[in-house]
Amino acid sequence: MTDHAPFASYKSCNLCPRRCGADRTVSRGACGMGDAVFAARAALHMWEEPCISGERGSGAVFFVGCSLGCVFCQNRSISGGSGGKPLGVRELSDVFLRLQDESHAENINLVTASHFTPTVACALADAKSRGLRVPAVWNSGGYELPETLRMLDGLVDVYLPDLKYVSSELSEKYSHAPDYFEVACRALDEMFSQAGEPVFDGRGMMTRGMIVRHLVLPTHADDSRRVIRYIRDRFGDGVYISIMNQYTPTGSPPYPELCRPVTEEEYDSVVDFAADIGVTRGFIQEGGTVAESFIPAFDCEGI
Repeated sequence: MTDHAPFASYKSCNLCPRRCGADRTVSRGACGMGDAVFAARAALHMWEEPCISGERGSGAVFFVGCSLGCVFCQNRSISGGSGGKPLGVRELSDVFLRLQDESHAENINLVTASHFTPTVACALADAKSRGLRVPAVWNSGGYELPETLRMLDGLVDVYLPDLKYVSSELSEKYSHAPDYFEVACRALDEMFSQAGEPVFDGRGMMTRGMIVRHLVLPTHADDSRRVIRYIRDRFGDGVYISIMNQYTPTGSPPYPELCRPVTEEEYDSVVDFAADIGVTRGFIQEGGTVAESFIPAFDCEGI
């Protein structure tokens, strides 16, 4: 195992739905990154769903860059491609093992790692060969290609994707991705085919399965209901649905409707709709989630 393994996928990159074709060994792709993995934090994170964070915390590794680029991103300080430290395959594998062995993390939570999939898959395989036992969680925006996700088959245990929009108008406006819904639907199908029905250990921690997250945006509860309807109709009780109210206005979004939090009425209308259509496996959030204090410090802790 070499520390900086070459990956042909980065030479003419089509790892994500942008299919930018960039030679990331010499320049940056649509994700804002070259071929070197950069991470900005690797530490316990207590604010995931209860079956992910548990009592000890999820071992969250936050990667720099993103191929989606939502205008309301809470992690914008790193998602644009700035910050963090470079990590080779063995160094990243070491980070996973430290989170398990020294921090006693419930799992390894890979946050926005899609644009580094070949390297991360290699690091996961290496860590598992050296004693990684806790589940690996793939925490993503849902805008991914099935063929890229197949690199993770047998390595990732729990999928934690977003399904952000049904409306192509909204996805183009806020994420510059009019094809978001159709792309994400195919990605979720691939994730479910790998992870299958949810499995929990004796402490209630998810060890296999999929939780689909949806962040309710201000003024767009109608589209949120369409998202919940799709997940329920497609997967039934085979997945958990996490309905989130934690949208936090940060910086100066270019759209006035995004400059306020979600109201209780908006959020409750989505939660009530989910109950009305028979969603029984899921998570909701109660007050106190709209705060910048829930955005971790990307200070390279644990890297």
